[in-house]
Amino acid sequence: MNEEMTYNDIAAVTGKPGLYKVINPTRTGLILESLDDKKAKMVTGPHQRVSLLAEISIFTTDLDKTIPLEDIFRTIKKEFDDDPGLDSKADKDELFAFLKEIAPDYDPDRVYASDIKKIVSWYSVIYKEVPELLEEKKEEEKKEGKKAAKQDASKATAKKSVAKNTAPKGKTGKGPAGNVKKPTAQRKSGG
Repeated sequence: MNEEMTYNDIAAVTGKPGLYKVINPTRTGLILESLDDKKAKMVTGPHQRVSLLAEISIFTTDLDKTIPLEDIFRTIKKEFDDDPGLDSKADKDELFAFLKEIAPDYDPDRVYASDIKKIVSWYSVIYKEVPELLEEKKEEEKKEGKKAAKQDASKATAKKSVAKNTAPKGKTGKGPAGNVKKPTAQRKSGG
């Protein structure tokens, strides 16, 4: 791949094998290109479930913690390089033994054999098509990433507060913001 990709640029589509590069969003979905030799393009609709690899993580026994898929892939690279020692057709016991070795604190009650098969399959695709994603991040890049994430979060918070202040306040009257009060009738005091 010529351009530098991140885990936010790669997606999995439920019911479809393999991984896809996100090309562009559409009004109701995404334009994707398969990460294989075919480079087949597809358009997802609003009813297809698409997951970015950056959003996928593995459950751990600590209910407040998960392990990002990115970290799982890097651990596989460090431990096994190009040959994890099994493929997605391995039996259930082999798959769980493999995951136990790379993520000892995974939650066996919430992680299924099918999840591990996807990890093994996806790792092979990533290793072949975008191996630069498997390299360890340098400390400077990690710090820059955290700093950028904090800036993005503060911008998003600022946009939300602006949006809240300009949002319509209900059906109280006419006007672009809907915040014009209706005039009320004067009450006559009885006498």
